[in-house]
Amino acid sequence: MSIWLCRAGRFGEHEARFLENNKIYFTFEEIDKPLNSFSGRAAIQQYFLEKAPTLKERAALNFASQAHIFSSRMSVDDWVITPSKNLPGILHFGKIVGEYAFDTEVEDCYRHSRSVEWFSDVPKSVFEQDIQYSLGAAITTCQIKQEARIKKAVSLFHPAPNSEQMFTPPPPENSPFRDIETESLDAISDFIIQNFKGDGLAHIVAAILRAKGFVTYVSPKGPDHGVDILASAGSLGFSSPKICVQVKSTNDAIDRIVLDQLIGTMANVGAEYGLLVSWSGFRSSVERERAMQFFKVRLWSKKEIIEELLACYSSLDDEIKQKIPLKRIWTLDIGDE
Repeated sequence: MSIWLCRAGRFGEHEARFLENNKIYFTFEEIDKPLNSFSGRAAIQQYFLEKAPTLKERAALNFASQAHIFSSRMSVDDWVITPSKNLPGILHFGKIVGEYAFDTEVEDCYRHSRSVEWFSDVPKSVFEQDIQYSLGAAITTCQIKQEARIKKAVSLFHPAPNSEQMFTPPPPENSPFRDIETESLDAISDFIIQNFKGDGLAHIVAAILRAKGFVTYVSPKGPDHGVDILASAGSLGFSSPKICVQVKSTNDAIDRIVLDQLIGTMANVGAEYGLLVSWSGFRSSVERERAMQFFKVRLWSKKEIIEELLACYSSLDDEIKQKIPLKRIWTLDIGDE
């Protein structure tokens, strides 16, 4: 039995779909034909290069190797690990129960899939440090080599409130390459949800909107009647666009009813547009409405929140910057080499 790492997007944007549909996906959008129809990795690499001419050859080989793993090397009864971005420090464990499948009737990034039975959520902290480093590898889909030790740790783990690490990890030996950028984004993400859950997340979104030039009204604590934030342009906030914002920081992806409630509230308060913010993403019933509501509503998940926060950080209120202290650093960019 092999164990595979399969990420649900850099910001966990596909995590809700993974769990809701009991599947893992090869989310690269460039391949619009079955992965198992290629003769091998070289053929997939060439296809990547033809579809994306600006892609470096080494990057195309990397993507092709992951496609080959997903379609040909994974097997039924293998385990898969998907690190959660919505539940800090949690790893979703599943068993593969289906062969590779290709579906042309779904969105591009969900065409390639395997069915999975999710059987446990395990804190990353129960694993030894070298395993944690392996799970932080700078790749979307890969094999994790420490199968026996991982299985033992999972078998020993019994979820309980305030559960502690099961053993003391030894110092790592020959640790694999670490994705420092991903680790930094994870740290920022964990800090935000631990310190700004609930009303706090609405204040972050409002600060982002103010940095973009909007005048904002943030509902006080208590019943908000579907209005967390109102935002509008102009020096006094009397100009268009007028936006009604609903912010959700729950651990679960939100359903269509929340979108419908926002659209109704927009009419009640005279808003021209809506912004629906969900830290844990959206269920498929909401995702299906993206195109239909494109000219009326925008959807922000954790991915967009963090991207917007980093993009306008220097223009944020001093109070927010003090509460979320970030420092820009320079690091060597070796690209795909």
